[in-house]
Amino acid sequence: MAFQFTKAEEIELPAAFDAHVHLRDGEMSQLVTPTVRMGGVNQVYVMPNLVPPVTTVEQCLAYRERLRAIDPDVDYLMSLYLHESMTPETIIAAKKAGIVGVKSYPAGVTTNSSSGVLSYEPFYPIFAEMEKQGLILNLHGELPSTPASAPTTSSSSPAITILNAEPAFLPTLRTLHSHFPSLRIILEHCSTASAITCVQSLGPTVSGTLTAHHLSLTVDAWAGDPHSFCKPVAKTPEDRDALLAAAVRSGGKFFLGTDSAPHDVRSKRGGDMVAAGVFTQRHSLGYVLDALMMAVERGVVEEKEVTMEVLEGFFGGWGRNFYGVEDERGERVVLRRGKEVVGDMLEKEGLGPRVVPFRRGEKTWSVEWK
Repeated sequence: MAFQFTKAEEIELPAAFDAHVHLRDGEMSQLVTPTVRMGGVNQVYVMPNLVPPVTTVEQCLAYRERLRAIDPDVDYLMSLYLHESMTPETIIAAKKAGIVGVKSYPAGVTTNSSSGVLSYEPFYPIFAEMEKQGLILNLHGELPSTPASAPTTSSSSPAITILNAEPAFLPTLRTLHSHFPSLRIILEHCSTASAITCVQSLGPTVSGTLTAHHLSLTVDAWAGDPHSFCKPVAKTPEDRDALLAAAVRSGGKFFLGTDSAPHDVRSKRGGDMVAAGVFTQRHSLGYVLDALMMAVERGVVEEKEVTMEVLEGFFGGWGRNFYGVEDERGERVVLRRGKEVVGDMLEKEGLGPRVVPFRRGEKTWSVEWK
């Protein structure tokens, strides 16, 4: 009998590869790192925006050892934070040490990005060496917002806000790809139809990641809920539907990178600023399946497009292929529809941080390891 996605109560898949996670450090890391395998994932690409940022090979390897001490049954692919202190020799040493890529944050656009990039041209020697060594460049694809005190801009140079920061960045992506056509580049957490179109127009060395929450949310959701607020922010229904279509129709151009980003509940409510980040690690596969179910119901994608090949590719195969890694364990998981309720709070006795999960209190798919 042919696979019918919307009628499936149980789906068996290879263990997933999450190509974009924030596991933090210290007590927060102790709290959230065990949720990687709880969510059906056994291989992750870890973001380097700690405080201070992970800018050296020594820092990166030490961080990996701290993560392995928490859960040794996850394969942690590590990255460096693009920083002015880097040299081409840093990239050579990173390659030898097994570090996979370098993450670029535009200065000030998101959590722990104050040490980020102001201009990309000074880093061209770094990118040239990355291209030579085969390291991946991960881009947080937004421009910093225009200060409120700035003078009124012209139509040829519009003001940048959280709503147009990603489209405004896309010419930079095109320029980087044109200068370094063999450099593997990922536009992380795509949130707009224009980002999808841009990535699709570029060569096979450019891909994009999609998050579980961007496949689910629009601007109205995060405008009233700090636990759904991230950067880049979720945009319009048309943008969300473009992401959903890309997830099943791209043939591997886009794959899962959850950008799961935990924040203590106190930084989400109260204080001067709301922290940007949505915590999805524990249920990310279920969230994606739920979003795809709704996409079929709304006619955004056809049921016949959501095949087992697509699910296996999006959740792991396509990302592993782009990164050039394998799942050496060959593990599998079984997801069961509506068999788990998302908890109201992730917490653990003896640890200070408390994190509110995405879609708290709602039903989603359970995960069981085979």
